[in-house]
Amino acid sequence: MGCAGSSQAKADGSAKKIRKPKPWKHPQPITKSQLLQMREEFWDTSPHYGGRKEIWDALQAAAGAELSLAQAIVDSAGVIIQNADLTVCYDERGP
Repeated sequence: MGCAGSSQAKADGSAKKIRKPKPWKHPQPITKSQLLQMREEFWDTSPHYGGRKEIWDALQAAAGAELSLAQAIVDSAGVIIQNADLTVCYDERGP
């Protein structure tokens, strides 16, 4: 049970398809190593924002994969996709 917006399944029973997000741009120029450090810090601290570590691990794997593999990862992990670009996702416990 839950609200209509809390399910990843559409009315026809299919899961919500993901898409590649729009390019992100830092407000100031940064190096590739700085970007990689920022990503590492994000993924290291992400479980502290709530949710299960397994879901965060699945999202990290999906973020670095091709779209078809990323779709398989989030589907098999039970990730509920709110936005197709993966900017808002939930585990089965909800937001």
